Amino acid sequence: MQNPLCYWELASHDAEISVKFFEDVFGWKFAYDKNSTIHDLRINDTEKPFGGGIFTLLNAKLPFLTLYILVDDIKEKVKSIEMHGGLITIPPTVPFPGGPTICLFNEPSGVTFAMIERKRKE
Repeated sequence: MQNPLCYWELASHDAEISVKFFEDVFGWKFAYDKNSTIHDLRINDTEKPFGGGIFTLLNAKLPFLTLYILVDDIKEKVKSIEMHGGLITIPPTVPFPGGPTICLFNEPSGVTFAMIERKRKE
């Protein structure tokens, strides 16, 4: 698959309760990252299977789930999304120092997805 799903984020009203639920029910192990405030689930360092994270809502009123799509060139995908009727809701940005470039968008029916740019080999 050229652009696989690679990550998910669950915005919860209480991240600790959500984390405990997934740990108790599925045996998942999360590590809290105080810089991003995300409880990070890492499966392994490869692209598949993918990991995820849970955090507590700060600004949104309703919980949500975001699926991330791995892309090689995020700026080119932004152009393609707009050309095909999508809407960029958060332009390409690096939310944390040293982190990946991400971008959020709505597909034509309004559902939000995110892209994360594949790390380039240097």
